[in-house]
Amino acid sequence: MSNQAARTSEKELFGHPIGLYVLFFTELWERFSYYGMRAILVLYITSKTMDANPGLGWTNAEALALYGWYTMLVYVASIPGGIIADRITGQKKAVMIGGLLLVAGHGILAIEAMWAFYAGLGLIIAGVGMLKPNISTMVGGLYAKGDERRDKGFTIFYIGINIGAFLSALVVGYVGENIGWHYGFGLAGIGMLLGQLVYMWGQKHLEGVGEVIEVEDGEQRPNLIADIFKSTNSIVLFVLGLAIAGYMFFKGSWDYGLLWVALGIALGVGAVIYNDGTRVEKDRSIVLYVSFLLIIVFWGAFEQAGGLMNLYAEEKTNRMLGSFEVPASWFQSVNAFFIITLGTAIAGFWYRWKMKGREASSIFKMAIGVIIMGWGFMFMRFASQEFDASGSSAMYWLVLAYLFHTIGELCASPVALSFITKLAPLKYGSFMMGAYFAASGLGNKVAGIIGESAQEAGELAIFTGLVIFCSIVGVLVLIMLKPLKRLTHGAEDLVAENAH
Repeated sequence: MSNQAARTSEKELFGHPIGLYVLFFTELWERFSYYGMRAILVLYITSKTMDANPGLGWTNAEALALYGWYTMLVYVASIPGGIIADRITGQKKAVMIGGLLLVAGHGILAIEAMWAFYAGLGLIIAGVGMLKPNISTMVGGLYAKGDERRDKGFTIFYIGINIGAFLSALVVGYVGENIGWHYGFGLAGIGMLLGQLVYMWGQKHLEGVGEVIEVEDGEQRPNLIADIFKSTNSIVLFVLGLAIAGYMFFKGSWDYGLLWVALGIALGVGAVIYNDGTRVEKDRSIVLYVSFLLIIVFWGAFEQAGGLMNLYAEEKTNRMLGSFEVPASWFQSVNAFFIITLGTAIAGFWYRWKMKGREASSIFKMAIGVIIMGWGFMFMRFASQEFDASGSSAMYWLVLAYLFHTIGELCASPVALSFITKLAPLKYGSFMMGAYFAASGLGNKVAGIIGESAQEAGELAIFTGLVIFCSIVGVLVLIMLKPLKRLTHGAEDLVAENAH
């Protein structure tokens, strides 16, 4: 395997390669389109067909179920997107293809027809699958191995994501709720088109980054699917997934059956990558897989924002500010606002914390992030109690919940992106980034299931359960911290190693 070392651009801006800012603005507009559509999707689906601004008229449970499947598939599509980039197109071309698919998908959603609704969602799923894992991997590719700027680069990139999310919830949310849902969808498509134009313009600043990694003479790249059947561990995991799928099919649940078929394949492929690695790569893969479990838990709780908490804001929150009623979709911008305003401060806190010799490993930050995010649901518990007592709840409960969710996210999510580029084997870089986003997708589906269950169990029970479960998971990882750090073999100390 040729060692395609990460290259930095000859030109820099504010101490980072100019290519970072190309990817920053590309992702900013991609997230503008995605989060803008996400902010109004559930509200559109549940709006009555006879309203002045008509929607699909589905029930809350039906809307949350579709929301769960859609947001899961958006991220699970990152696995084939990563494989295609690793083997065929390279990351740079995969991002280009993904952007074009997204422009088409968001544009079609502007058409008022059910075929356009489903076709648009399908194209967006495919587009995000091609773009999302590969653009994140390209950010890591801008920096040489051991470059201490890498984590800071990912934090800058992450802030770009959330500028797009913040603006979209306000702009697309207002247009969708007050002018027309399909005008909102169309506006999201214009945002994606701007992102695509930025990416096409910036190709000259991305030379040598995101290219296909060539296989050297005599070296064979594993066939990830066929090689499942060559080892006991991969066969066992694959068969386990199929067995659960068979049970789901027997129970008449074809959607979850197909999901478990895909999970069985993913588990088998994960074992193939593990088997193909050196001893160090195998140990690091174990830590990555543990981090994926953390990610599923994190997003399973966090993504109540676009579903259950979105509906809670619309139906059970007093949103009056004087004579102005705050659109429910605007609360989707609160998380992004806090990320933009607190991102640098929290990154600085962790830097100072580490300089004092305290624990600051990525897996530690992710566990702390899960705990803090879980505590945010305590405020939603208070909101539910207030609603039960008076028939409505105050807006500040939602704001406080999103504040804690944001702090937890800033501890866990940007660190996770950088962590994967440090631990993943180079030849599987895009696939492992795709697996991370697939784990995020499974978390989104878990969020949809939790939201559906709240229709019967009640929000109070659900919010309380999330506080307890997230706290337990985070503490368990902290207990296992030392052995997990040993398995990374100093991957986060590369700067110090390179200095010797």
